[in-house]
Amino acid sequence: MQKSIAVWLLACCALVFAIVVVGGVTRLTHSGLSIVEWQPIVGTVPPLSQADWEELFEKYHQTPQYKKVNLGMSLDEFKGIFWWEYFHRLLGRVIGLAFFFPFLYFVAKHALDRPLGLKLTGIFVLGGLQGAMGWYMVKSGLVDDPHVSQYRLTAHLGLAFIIYAAMFRVALGLLEPVGTSLVNHRVRGLHRFSTTLTTLIFIMVLSGGFVAGIRAGLAYNTFPLMNGHFIPPEILLLEPWYRNFFENMAAVQFQHRLIAWMLMILIPVFWYKSRNLPLSGTAHLACTVLLIMLVVQITLGISTLLLAVPLPLAAAHQAGALLLFTAALWVNHELRG
Repeated sequence: MQKSIAVWLLACCALVFAIVVVGGVTRLTHSGLSIVEWQPIVGTVPPLSQADWEELFEKYHQTPQYKKVNLGMSLDEFKGIFWWEYFHRLLGRVIGLAFFFPFLYFVAKHALDRPLGLKLTGIFVLGGLQGAMGWYMVKSGLVDDPHVSQYRLTAHLGLAFIIYAAMFRVALGLLEPVGTSLVNHRVRGLHRFSTTLTTLIFIMVLSGGFVAGIRAGLAYNTFPLMNGHFIPPEILLLEPWYRNFFENMAAVQFQHRLIAWMLMILIPVFWYKSRNLPLSGTAHLACTVLLIMLVVQITLGISTLLLAVPLPLAAAHQAGALLLFTAALWVNHELRG
């Protein structure tokens, strides 16, 4: 039964991966503000008639995005952005159902002990909070500014990664239970190193949320320097100074690049250290996958920047972030064993 629970959680992880990618495309196509109401039940049904479409389009006419960005948009053009947001929300509902009903089944079968039951209950609560956070994010773009708050966008993205990590770690623990202590002190040190890398990757994801939120990827489209500077002179233009790290394009992109540079150094060092330790074949494989995913993700990031954020590359870069995070979680788990 534990294997069945693990497979179910991994399937939910795949759905979360899909919604992260769709959410990225929704943001990149500026579709996220096309649905101006949050109707968890009724909103599942798409427009079925011309009258339904015209009613939704009229509501969109009242939004800042239509008035300041898309004034004069046709109904057919509106449908193009509507469907991305609709499928994003629909996928969120699918994930909720895909988690909730199997969870009830396993509870009815008495397949969950108390610790596992509490973990899964916590994940379900986080999922509910994520839905609320998504609407809280959208609301920020329906008032005056036709863009969602970068703070709320980053919180929404970060919570998705946390939910994914929680399910993935529980699934790995069920498939390959490990002890809580590491005998070899060198392996113990490598495990701490992997935990640091995982944390750093998550921080980079959050910094990427701010890059996306203020469209910082559309500026400084050169590499390795930022328009001829390693540290751009505009990095501390805003007052008070701390606003620069969240609202200044130069500072936000610089800190995202800086974390990437750190990972470009630390992960190869980590991989090299792992080669000289008596790890299992699976652990060595996980370390190598982490290194490969770093190369893929850095390549995607640089390409996305140089080409000024084309949709396919930008979506692939967001997907790559979650795959790199997944590899780090896997390494962390394997080193505990």
